[in-house]
Amino acid sequence: MTDSAKPHYLGHRKRLKEKLVNNSRGLADYEIMELVLATVLPRRDTKPLAKELIARFGSLKEAIMARPDQLDGVKGVADGVKAQWALLQELYARLNQASARRGNSFEGVEDVAKAAMARLGSKGIEEFWVVYLDNKNRYISWEQIATGTVNATAVFPREIMALALRQEAASLILIHNHPGGSIRPSGEDMLLTGSIVEAAEKLDLKVLDHIVVTDCDYYSFSDHGRI
Repeated sequence: MTDSAKPHYLGHRKRLKEKLVNNSRGLADYEIMELVLATVLPRRDTKPLAKELIARFGSLKEAIMARPDQLDGVKGVADGVKAQWALLQELYARLNQASARRGNSFEGVEDVAKAAMARLGSKGIEEFWVVYLDNKNRYISWEQIATGTVNATAVFPREIMALALRQEAASLILIHNHPGGSIRPSGEDMLLTGSIVEAAEKLDLKVLDHIVVTDCDYYSFSDHGRI
């Protein structure tokens, strides 16, 4: 294929890649999105879709963090793009969880909250997780305990305690997300926290905190004197 016969977007994409290497901050958000899409749509001009995604969701971050069900209505988004989005979101979550991974010491609520926001903040349904720590305040694991609906999750304290005993944990941090966007704990959140704290005390375990997250903010029961 001669240069004149090549699709016009190939030259444009080549220039974007050169700019990425030489001056990445000079790229516009939609140009970053173009390159992300080009990895799974190499034979397509990705500029229109890149601009549409950012316009639809409001920002580069919101577009990248879009859920599969939110992408369903976007023309041109198929399974390959959804898989790429799942990969990017998992990468984002793991990078933000780096300081709160197994073997590291718990330094404070902010690291856990940051990791939880990245992992759960953009989810469309509630998820309940527990972070288990050993007797030296080191992370043992992050465990998903339950998933639910847009505003509720069925959580059973005995399951949390059983896993704590298997992990030989000494303390734990409760985490769940609020898809509705408000970080304020509900009455049900308060009651559940109390029942878990009570169950933990009977086994000589300590609940350090309960953190409620959205994609951009968090609420710490400990910081507010509620645990």
